[in-house]
Amino acid sequence: MAVLDAGDGIREPAVRWLGVIGNLWLNALKMTVIPLMVALLVTGVAKGADMARAGRVAGRTVLWIVIICTASAIIGAVMVKLLTGAFPLPEAAAAGLRAGIAGVAGTAASAPILGAADFLKSVIPDNVIAVAASGEVLPLVVFALLFALALSRIEPDRRALVVNFFDAVADALLVIIAWVLWIAPLGVFALAFTVGASAGGAAFAALGHYVLVLSVIGALVTIMAYPLAVFGGGLNPRAFARCMIGPQSVAISTRSSLASLPAMLTAAQGLNIREGTAGVTLPISVALLRATGPAMNTAVAFYVAHWLGLEPTMTQMVAATAVGAVMSYGAISLPGEVSFISSIGPIAIALGVPIEPLALLVAVEMVPDIFRTLGNVTMDVAVAAVVDRSAED
Repeated sequence: MAVLDAGDGIREPAVRWLGVIGNLWLNALKMTVIPLMVALLVTGVAKGADMARAGRVAGRTVLWIVIICTASAIIGAVMVKLLTGAFPLPEAAAAGLRAGIAGVAGTAASAPILGAADFLKSVIPDNVIAVAASGEVLPLVVFALLFALALSRIEPDRRALVVNFFDAVADALLVIIAWVLWIAPLGVFALAFTVGASAGGAAFAALGHYVLVLSVIGALVTIMAYPLAVFGGGLNPRAFARCMIGPQSVAISTRSSLASLPAMLTAAQGLNIREGTAGVTLPISVALLRATGPAMNTAVAFYVAHWLGLEPTMTQMVAATAVGAVMSYGAISLPGEVSFISSIGPIAIALGVPIEPLALLVAVEMVPDIFRTLGNVTMDVAVAAVVDRSAED
């Protein structure tokens, strides 16, 4: 604060050099987004296809995962529009933050306004290398999906070689992200200083508003698991709420669905979900289902557009929502800070907004991430109940 209040002889050089440091840190994160997106999609979808063929219970679980992730992405896009419309960020805070972010954020590539026919034609890439180089996310996602599905049709030994290769690529990129996040205090400080020099206290008000909006959306997805368990799974609402206390407590403390799996299995036993169903459905859900992910990740990208005063086109919003649903299939069961940029970056690119502001949001991800894991764990058990009931038919 003392430097911010200092004269231009100190303040301007500090802002300039810290801006350089912040942008270097941002670029280190950005360079992993596209290759990691492809690697995670290929491995996630290929493994999901294998799981779906493993049996009737596994197939129904994967079908429910696709339905929930698609609905979740739509809910996120709609709810963030409703919430920011009903409870908008104060204009002074928004203007100040836009001025501050302008110092570090690149300008998102302005996508041409496409009609329905042109949009559909753009979905299938004629040159996947050129698409990757230009950062066109939706065609690249389509290619990765088709490639992963094609892998499921080749010989198992050859498929395993390719999947293991992409697994290794994803693991290596996650190591790079871990290195970059290790110096996150320096990178975030540099960015926050640069933004704060222009935005002042508006930046803090905007971040608080963001956390509140995102947490409400996460809580909504969590609440939706209850009617699914009651009406779809035939469970007693009080019994479901009571048995979920244990898994939810673990979810809040660890922020990891994987760490919550033993407690979820115990809850399923208490709800009289058959052991054979729970033993198949819950591990698949932990691996593939991020019920809150599509909603909250899509909401983050739309919220950044709201911050910056951008008005995405309808085709951009449809593309971003589709990418938000699909990217959840390749998500990893780790605390949100690790997968934040890799999961939301492609959505932001599809929406036509810069991903640089995401680096600031990583610093406040802890609270929304609690709601992410809480909703994921609750929905996992609800899906197990639905699949178990349908298996009786």
